[in-house]
Amino acid sequence: MTKLFLRINRISKAYLSKNKYSTAPKTLSTVSIKNKEYQTDEYTNVTPKILSYLGRNLHVQKDNPLSLVRQRIVNYFYSSFTHRGNPMFSVYDNLSPIVTTQQNFDDLLIPADHPSRAKCDCYYVNKEMLLRAHMTAHQSELLRAGLDNFLMIGDVYRRDEIDSTHFPVFHQVDAVRSQHKDELFANQPNLHIFEPHFDPNNPKNYINSISDPMKQSCHTLEASKLMEAKLKNDLMGLVQELFGKNIKHRWVDAYFPFTHPSWELEIYYENDWLEVLGCGIVRNEILVNAGPNKTIAYAFGLGLERLAMALYKIPDIRLMWSDDSGFVSQFQNKDVNAKITYKAVSQYPQCKNDISFWLPENITVETFMNNDFYDLVRDIGGDIIEQVKLKDKFIHPKTKKHSLCYNIVYRHLERTLTQEEVNKIHKEIEKATVDAFNVVIR
Repeated sequence: MTKLFLRINRISKAYLSKNKYSTAPKTLSTVSIKNKEYQTDEYTNVTPKILSYLGRNLHVQKDNPLSLVRQRIVNYFYSSFTHRGNPMFSVYDNLSPIVTTQQNFDDLLIPADHPSRAKCDCYYVNKEMLLRAHMTAHQSELLRAGLDNFLMIGDVYRRDEIDSTHFPVFHQVDAVRSQHKDELFANQPNLHIFEPHFDPNNPKNYINSISDPMKQSCHTLEASKLMEAKLKNDLMGLVQELFGKNIKHRWVDAYFPFTHPSWELEIYYENDWLEVLGCGIVRNEILVNAGPNKTIAYAFGLGLERLAMALYKIPDIRLMWSDDSGFVSQFQNKDVNAKITYKAVSQYPQCKNDISFWLPENITVETFMNNDFYDLVRDIGGDIIEQVKLKDKFIHPKTKKHSLCYNIVYRHLERTLTQEEVNKIHKEIEKATVDAFNVVIR
């Protein structure tokens, strides 16, 4: 529901008309994704590079900044919404990113001619399947499963421009909160969710109108306004949890096909207004199509990258995918609520080499002193050693010999190292390790 994932009414029709180049495969009849074959057609435009991102799941990778923000959001909903001591919201963060056009568009009332369906905007597996463009694609299936309150978290895929704030894969949190009459009007039993002319027992016979900017025609004004108040109060609580109690904010009227009324929430951050989420009252047709339903619900969507970049001052969205130790180490073993300010690593690239060796018979992987090895590496490599990390422990099943593998990251702060000079230093480290610890290089 944010600009980042649907960009409703913001896609340039001029661009669509001139984008005449097709990326559909010319010879392949099938494409393999997660060990499953899919038939290709004229819509197919997924590429091997894009497919290589599937399964990375940065939002659940320990020590990734996206995972830290995700956990803070989950913690907020777990602690703020409970029933008899149990969390009201369930969390789904491992849903398949391959969805149908029905899920991604039709279930959400997105018209057949809407620009967000265009091949230039989505990654299609074929005409009927695509890589989800937003986590809202799973909303109806979870509603059909009988869920009332849930968070959907995962990677989404959009064809987009290339710069420091855009990447073809990013991560979203979407949510739905539903309210029955006795929940919404617990202290006002005489009030109702639906207007008298709407029969919730025969909802499909009713044409729901969104011509009134304040509510859907099936809802009473009291229900719509109270749900709006709950929505804005809940989301302001989340934003204050992330950015502080005194964060300046504003609500902006918006349009999304799947909610009405709809809003975007912006905060004043770093001397500018930053949109952090989109939200609204779920269109009643969506609830009805998902099964028997007499509730009113709100929904929202936000991008994890946008929040992480703001919270941690990360300047480039591509860094989220980096395994550069200079980046990763800044988020390792941190409390999820820790105030972290990203510090730029050297502009010069890393060189990485592994060193593996068999230990002497009287030494095990548990008794070998890692710090002794680290000191040796520092002595030989000096300031160009950026990180040394234990990568693997191994015990041979037959010989019972013990082995260790370390990854050594080299980076000069003032110039680019060549792999050739790094290899020479690495050889010196290997020789010194043999001499110092009586090991055998593997």
